[in-house]
Parts: sequence; structure tokens; C-alpha cells
Amino acid sequence: MTAKSFSMLAAIIFAIGAVVQFLRIAMGWTIVVSGTPLPYWPSWVAVVVLAALSLLGFRAAARE
Repeated sequence: MTAKSFSMLAAIIFAIGAVVQFLRIAMGWTIVVSGTPLPYWPSWVAVVVLAALSLLGFRAAARE
């Protein structure tokens, strides 16, 4: 696997994760762990972090 294909694959995986976290917030999906519902703020943090990592991956793939 070349560096370009690795960067593209990682960027796509991070983008999918960001979209899923955003959909959780937009659709109001609840995640329950040991009977305790998780708040939405960690999903906002995940959206920002995953989107940033995805952007970095796409930029790295474009440079190769």
C-alpha cells in the first residue's frame, strides 16, 4: 500500500466516522452504556476531531 492510498483510506474512514457522529446528533440517536445515556457533547467533539483528521488525510493524499 502506497502512502497516497493509505492517506486516502484513512481520510475516508475518518470522514465516515464524522458523518455518523453528526447523524447521531441530527437524528437524536441515543447511546446507552450500562443504563446511562451518553450526552451529545462528546459527539460534537468527535465530529470536529474526525473532520480535521479527514481533511489532513485528503490533503496528504493530494500532495503525493
